[in-house]
Amino acid sequence: MTALELHPQTKAFLARTLGHFIAGQVAPSQGDKTSPVHDPGRGIELLRVPLGTQADVDRAVAAARAAFDTGPWRGMKPNMRTRVIWKFADLIEEHTQVLAELESINNGMPIGAAKIGHIGTSVDLLRYAAGWPTKLTGRTIPVSAPGEWHAYTLRDPVGVVAQIVPWNGPLMMAAWKLAPALASGCTIVLKPAEQTPLSAIYLAELAIEAGIPEGVFNVVLGGAEVGAALSAHPDVDKIAFTGSTAVGRAIAGAAAQANFTRVTRELGGKSPVIVFPDADLSAAIPAIAAGIFSGAGQICTAGSRLYVHEKAFDRVLEGVAEAAGKLSVGYGLDPATQMGPLISAAHLQRVAGMTENAVREGASVVTGAEAIEGGGYFYKPTILASLTPDSTIVREEVFGPVLSALRFNDDDLDAIAAEANGSAYGLAASIFTRDFSLAHRMAARVRAGTIGINRHFVGDSALPFGGFRQSGWGREKGEDMFNAYLETKAIAAPL
Repeated sequence: MTALELHPQTKAFLARTLGHFIAGQVAPSQGDKTSPVHDPGRGIELLRVPLGTQADVDRAVAAARAAFDTGPWRGMKPNMRTRVIWKFADLIEEHTQVLAELESINNGMPIGAAKIGHIGTSVDLLRYAAGWPTKLTGRTIPVSAPGEWHAYTLRDPVGVVAQIVPWNGPLMMAAWKLAPALASGCTIVLKPAEQTPLSAIYLAELAIEAGIPEGVFNVVLGGAEVGAALSAHPDVDKIAFTGSTAVGRAIAGAAAQANFTRVTRELGGKSPVIVFPDADLSAAIPAIAAGIFSGAGQICTAGSRLYVHEKAFDRVLEGVAEAAGKLSVGYGLDPATQMGPLISAAHLQRVAGMTENAVREGASVVTGAEAIEGGGYFYKPTILASLTPDSTIVREEVFGPVLSALRFNDDDLDAIAAEANGSAYGLAASIFTRDFSLAHRMAARVRAGTIGINRHFVGDSALPFGGFRQSGWGREKGEDMFNAYLETKAIAAPL
């Protein structure tokens, strides 16, 4: 398959008139506004989709409410729910090529990353979640009140869930939220990012084919208006959001004002990478490069703050710069591409502007720091040095392929940790050393939700994911992901 050849099903999907997905079918919008969907690798408009309205949100929430209150999903036997979710995962796996092409065209990600890193892990998470409906149990509780008692707890699904997902991993971020909601017996209204709606519609249609009842999984397309309507909707019982810290703060405020709706938020990051002088640099250098340049740095866990002991600083920078220079940057559907474009012209301008500002503040350019001419929104893999902890580029999330490198000469772990923790965020971190005692002592000091040792990020369906501080509330993946989708009910009866 050449860079521009598409699967026939992909072509057919792109040729359709696309809309919201409500109560088991594609639904036209109640408004007349549309939004363009772009291919960031070529800088062209692919098609247009409806911009949702308050009326569209109301219809979708009503469908989800009816499906929760009177539909079969919540009351379905747990082993049957397991079968349906597993079938959903099977269908996603069967449609990997089409879904990967849609993700690559719409987001710009390399086709290989889409297949393995996004769709493959989404299938795995759904299968992991499929095993949980029979295990979401309550407990019997010994109580101390006078007399004899039978006291126990039940875990009920929380209800209608609004799920708002970002553009940097449209299908994968949806799967992270769909998996626990479906396994718990909740119903869903999903709002994909305005820039990347395609895979959400495709997923909703596969859900119906898998046997997920109508109204359980709904999709409303649109931007801030739809997100605000969902956040403030009185019939929404929970909101799950992934995106920027600023938007997450606004959603939490709206939810509190509307209905004290519970909110989980997976937000931004400025993840530190700490390299000690004894690290195996042959392993550390490619891991550091992958940690910042994968996804063109448009990943919340991106290892964007590099702290290297002065004994290894020059070698590490030289190695990561060499790795950056060898990266094949190009169109996502080209199998040789290792790093794709940024999501939009506006985002390209933002990344370039932050880098230029860093240089004005005194940063030195090790490599990159410029856009790539031609079609699409491409930016060179970039490394900046001559920075201080107070440099703007060190403190603020860039969300692009820009690595800020700083050196340290202190062997005091508390002092190193203070540097690493000197951020408003606390999502991910990594530590590179051959000394495992040192690694685990350092890991205990770093305040981040996910810490890799001799690897920047390890994502597994069984490992909880989430952050400290302004990186969010709650956890996704692993057993912990169910805490936000279940209510605990205590029942006690005197015997």
